[in-house]
Amino acid sequence: MKPPYSRTIQSPAFLLFLIFSINGCTKTSTPASSVILPTVSTTSVIINLTSTTAQSGGMVTFAGGGTITKNGVCYSSANKTPTTADSKTADSISIAGTTATTFTGPITGLVPNTTYYLRAYATNSAGTAYGSVIQFTTPGSLSAVTTAVTTFAGNGTPGYLDASGLSAQFNNPQGVSVDSRGNVYVSDSYNSLIREITPAGSVSTMAGNQTIGYNDGQATAAQFYGPAGSAFDVQGNLYVADLGNNVIRKITPSGVVSTYAGTGIAGYYDGAATLASKTGSTDVLAQFNSPQAVAVDASGNLYVADRGNNMIRKITTAGRVSTIAGVKAQGFIDATGTAAAFNGPSGVAVDAQGNIYVTDEGNSAIRKITTANVVTTIAGNPTENYLLNYPSAITIDKQGNLYITDADARVIEFTTSNVLYFLAGKLNVSGFVNGTGTSALFTYPQGIAVDASGNLYIADQYNNCIRKVAVTWVP
Repeated sequence: MKPPYSRTIQSPAFLLFLIFSINGCTKTSTPASSVILPTVSTTSVIINLTSTTAQSGGMVTFAGGGTITKNGVCYSSANKTPTTADSKTADSISIAGTTATTFTGPITGLVPNTTYYLRAYATNSAGTAYGSVIQFTTPGSLSAVTTAVTTFAGNGTPGYLDASGLSAQFNNPQGVSVDSRGNVYVSDSYNSLIREITPAGSVSTMAGNQTIGYNDGQATAAQFYGPAGSAFDVQGNLYVADLGNNVIRKITPSGVVSTYAGTGIAGYYDGAATLASKTGSTDVLAQFNSPQAVAVDASGNLYVADRGNNMIRKITTAGRVSTIAGVKAQGFIDATGTAAAFNGPSGVAVDAQGNIYVTDEGNSAIRKITTANVVTTIAGNPTENYLLNYPSAITIDKQGNLYITDADARVIEFTTSNVLYFLAGKLNVSGFVNGTGTSALFTYPQGIAVDASGNLYIADQYNNCIRKVAVTWVP
């Protein structure tokens, strides 16, 4: 099957090679008197925090006309504006020019259950400059977070076979969700099917007939085109972002498939979800452009990551579609409603308070949208892609912790305490390996879902299988 969309991700290493090649053509010496303080920013979140260790860093965006001779982070539990006279890390890397350079490193010797203040620093011949201060609190008892990655269903071979566990076959699965009984549902994208996996690992076909198309009806009479993200409501209805058909589909517990919103034509209109919800002859039908993910709030409203339109859309239970954030043009702007900008939003989740969280893939960031439609960035940005490198999908647990896949092969947790934990996989290293932590490898992981016990299920797209990640917090 031809994929319904394509995307090119340029290698950061290749871009840096070009920059260094261009900048390396001419050498000039900078008089010491013209050197000014560098410009440095602090990484916005703490990484892999335990009771006694953490990881943090920053970015030098301008070397001040000289060379950075020392850089790192300084931190203190007593001084709210720490300096290099307090505890610090020292990376001592040589940075020159105007190319933004990120750095990160380990912090050790922390005290459990203690609040710390931290900021990045960078030193050149003009002195030391600091980034903004962030605050974090060490847990009282946490020595490590461990993960065990296994293959839940599928064997890596693309195909279509309903069977048990590793005997089953998928073809580029993109979306995954879990119902209240622990059954896992897979948007088997290149097979244009919705598959069901029982807690025991038995795989069956829920909807679709392996024929690309757009047809509503009973279960296997229905047709899809590249289905992606999915989500359940409290009544047990499954909503699917039918990406290739530019619509949102609904599958009832009895297996009836219908169009919930959209016309099947790629475009952008707010209005009636379907003909049945039109309020008059002048009322327009809503349109979407490659919708990639959906989420459902406690009241039954749907939120759509409308990737091709760079927007987050809302579908009410009354069948009205509106834009709650974003504009058609790509961008990276924190603001309210349509003054905000996204770049290829790929995943969406909603918490118990009605806040929406978005994997803004093209910006390598996680964005938050409040109930007042105020958009902020809570982790990552286009230049800090070592934190989140093209995040693909997002889900949320009962405690409000976020779980994220990024396209460059990692599974990540973002806690309610604003701490990032790299749970499994390794940045920019693809493969098909089960194991613990960074020894486990994925290839282009997409959809992610969490069950009632905290187990994660990953649509490992290019490995054509569903992976399971069991997370253990070690005291």
